[in-house]
Amino acid sequence: MVKSAYEYIKENLDKSLKERLIIWRREGSIVKLEKPTDIARARILGYKDKKGIVVFRVRVVRGGHKRTRPKKGRKIKNLTIRKNLKMNYQWIAETRVERRYSNLEVLNSYKVGKDGMHYFYEVIMVDPQRAEIKNDHNYSWIANKENKGRSFRGLTSAAKKSRGLRYKSPELKVRPSLTARGNRGK
Repeated sequence: MVKSAYEYIKENLDKSLKERLIIWRREGSIVKLEKPTDIARARILGYKDKKGIVVFRVRVVRGGHKRTRPKKGRKIKNLTIRKNLKMNYQWIAETRVERRYSNLEVLNSYKVGKDGMHYFYEVIMVDPQRAEIKNDHNYSWIANKENKGRSFRGLTSAAKKSRGLRYKSPELKVRPSLTARGNRGK
């Protein structure tokens, strides 16, 4: 069977991942990249090597997203530490990058690796003000005002997956709904 060039690149990525993770741990939590690490995955998700498209690597700490315990002046039942699992790690990574670079919009993201402490994601971002983006029919939709802050509003692919909107089967609908859970004691 004949392999494509992207399959050979993927094999080399898997071999050198351990050494890369050691370097990535020492870097900052959000790092701007010249080129994506996994070019095949990035191209599938909409990356092109042109002006106005930027890739960032984000480091997210693993663990159960626990909320902080409130300090004094509360009822005892409100002092419990509940897990906040409404957002998956990939969605958290996208929102962190968009919060730091507010002039850019999230196009998509993918997981690059993980170790015992962190997940590493690469987020593809687009500058909607650039003429190259506005004139390209593949990216001109992101320049519209209604697409501002996509990751904050849960409109990226990872966010839709976390919200349960990926599949339309009625068996996969989360029951009870979030509002119904709040009204359970009434």
